[in-house]
Amino acid sequence: MGEQQIIVERVQTGVRMEKRIVKVLKAVAELHDMSLGDLLEGIVLHAFEGKCALEPPTLQQVAQLKRIYGLDLDASASHRLSEPAGEAPQRPRRRRGRSAR
Repeated sequence: MGEQQIIVERVQTGVRMEKRIVKVLKAVAELHDMSLGDLLEGIVLHAFEGKCALEPPTLQQVAQLKRIYGLDLDASASHRLSEPAGEAPQRPRRRRGRSAR
């Protein structure tokens, strides 16, 4: 018998990420027959506990996918990523309440 399911409330996000990172993440999710959201949740929950979410065979697949997609970034780049001036989109304005139509 499997472990008991945990019911959660999920929300849609508007997260922007580096394009090649997203390609690798999508490929890993596909290889494991899971959604990108499920993969990211697992990675984050493991990271919050200081653990690696990926097994050694998956890390080998990630290395291959990074080569395929030209992803030459590593953890040392994480706080140095930026977009060229003028290319970052404006933050959408928050809607307050319902508009009267």
